[in-house]
Amino acid sequence: MIKKLDRLRKFEMLRTLAAVGLALAIAFILILLTSEQPIQAIRAFALGPISKFRYFGNVIELMIPLLFTGLAVSVMFSANQFNLISEGAFFVGALGSSWIATNFLLPAGIHPVVGILVAGMIGAVVAVIPALLKLKWNADVLVSSLMLNYILMFLGFYFLNYHLRDPNAGDMASFKFPASAKLLRILPGTRVHIGLIVAILAVILVYLLMFKTRWGYEIRMVGKNESFARYSGMNVFRVIVVSQMVGGFLAGLGGGIEMLGMYTRFKYKTLPGFGWDGVIVAILAKNNPALVPVGAFFLAYLRIGADIMSRSTDVSSQLVGIIQGVVIILVAAEHFMSKRKNRIIYEESMADLSAAKEAK
Repeated sequence: MIKKLDRLRKFEMLRTLAAVGLALAIAFILILLTSEQPIQAIRAFALGPISKFRYFGNVIELMIPLLFTGLAVSVMFSANQFNLISEGAFFVGALGSSWIATNFLLPAGIHPVVGILVAGMIGAVVAVIPALLKLKWNADVLVSSLMLNYILMFLGFYFLNYHLRDPNAGDMASFKFPASAKLLRILPGTRVHIGLIVAILAVILVYLLMFKTRWGYEIRMVGKNESFARYSGMNVFRVIVVSQMVGGFLAGLGGGIEMLGMYTRFKYKTLPGFGWDGVIVAILAKNNPALVPVGAFFLAYLRIGADIMSRSTDVSSQLVGIIQGVVIILVAAEHFMSKRKNRIIYEESMADLSAAKEAK
């Protein structure tokens, strides 16, 4: 049984790699068919992010928020709750950290810590709302969370306009953050900040939570079979609420870290999109926190490579959207490479049957 599960995990990794490879192949074919300088475009896309240290720093900068939202979605989806609130939680988390930054005078070492913790707590509160609507009134989590994102966005703009807005900014933006609230940058020549270390710690802690604790076991069991979990004595209500709060906390934390690490003032004009990207990262990682860094790095590398390509050749950066779409379709498609999966199940089942006969 253990051997079969191990082979199935390897198969899922192979299936994801095949989906990524096929998506990249389609993208390269499109470049060859539409570009007047295809070789330069492919080179810029594939090698541009590692051609300069500054460009690679851009990849790491973009990877940081994707790590938080990827972890958030992985935890929430592991409980079989398709909660898309990570986008709104990230947004209000960023707004909450901005409020702490501009309205409180705290020591340099404490100020950003308070800001990002408040951001995480706000994210946890808003993330649990769709879960409670589902548990109390059977509201569809996907729909309610999707709609709640836009409610949070417009409420956030109201709060920004009437409580944080700098009248001298010439735009709808908050007052500037004081130096004491900013996160320390750790790589000279880039904007990579200490949030990277926090993100790495978050990956480790979430992995330990999900695979080394009773809480994580219960979250995964509820996600796989809610009825079985309930009849086994698990408090399904509590497990779902906790999983969504943990996911929201991570997304809000990411919003606070992104804001205090990369910006001088809050000036989002719409939802930033990192929550939607977190869904892609979680799909690539198969909701496994240990693989979230791989998915986050891959997506960040694609985005920076496409940006470099669009600035140096005649190919649009929107090519990334095609790659993302193909990867998601193939990874989510149950019948993609299903014959290989069925063969593995058959071979391992026959092996188990033979072993049982020999034991008799």
